[in-house]
Amino acid sequence: PKAVFEALVMGTKSMMMTAVLLCTVGIVVNVISTAGVGNTFSLMIAEWAGGNLLIAILLIALASLVLGMGLPVTAAYIVLATLSAPALAGMISDRVVIDALAAGTLVEPAKAVLMLGAPEHMAALAAPMSHEQAASIIGTLPLEVAAPLRDLVVPPDAAVAAILTAHMIIFWLSQDSNVTPPVALASFTAAAIAKAPAMATGVASWKLAKGLYIVPVIMAYTPFLAGDPLVALRIFALSVFGVYALAAALQGCMERPIGWIERGIIAVAGIACLWPGDILVNLAGVAAVILFLILNLRKPLGAPVQP
Repeated sequence: PKAVFEALVMGTKSMMMTAVLLCTVGIVVNVISTAGVGNTFSLMIAEWAGGNLLIAILLIALASLVLGMGLPVTAAYIVLATLSAPALAGMISDRVVIDALAAGTLVEPAKAVLMLGAPEHMAALAAPMSHEQAASIIGTLPLEVAAPLRDLVVPPDAAVAAILTAHMIIFWLSQDSNVTPPVALASFTAAAIAKAPAMATGVASWKLAKGLYIVPVIMAYTPFLAGDPLVALRIFALSVFGVYALAAALQGCMERPIGWIERGIIAVAGIACLWPGDILVNLAGVAAVILFLILNLRKPLGAPVQP
């Protein structure tokens, strides 16, 4: 009973600090909502990214890095989610629209919206098109056309998965200010405690936290959060090999040190493991990583590193 009481006391103290923080952030969020800054920022991200999801993620990562200079992780997430989650969720949902457009399976109401809002693209619907062409068309649509088009084409479960994915990406990226120079607040604090060089510690933390930058991209380009446990398990297994390979390429070491040529090949294999939508490329990447790992383990511990 005493341990339970002490845990309740500690939890209450932690909740008090979090409550004060959330009250302060709530003021900021209300100001953003009242002034319409959130919608403006979402439109800016969508416009600057030009329909490219990866560029949008990079912009959000940059914004989270700036917000992290003065806000803790929770506050940075709340503010950033208010500003950018609608745009990011919309761009993730656009993949469903692009697939339907490329396959020629747009429902008639969606074609009517496209005809009214962007009649210059109606001629393209009469012929088969690639995903690149479909993405180009969707990327040029104004928001007042793209939003109702998503509502008509994207199923409710896919829309929910897109919103969840957007918030998970933003929450994940809101932690990058702790380990990313030149901010790296946690790294610089650890460097001061250890009396180590601050920037060198920040760079080392950035290397160790490479998964922080890879996982959001995986969530954005794969159905990891779509609700299918078998698909999620497959993506997780491929990601383990991919992140391990990229870590080895960046650090120059698997289980034994590796040279620059091997690092380049392993980096390509790691990217192949993570490449979305092509299981053959994924399996080839996994096979390459396993092969290099076996060869690396067969090296003696003191063997010189080949360039």
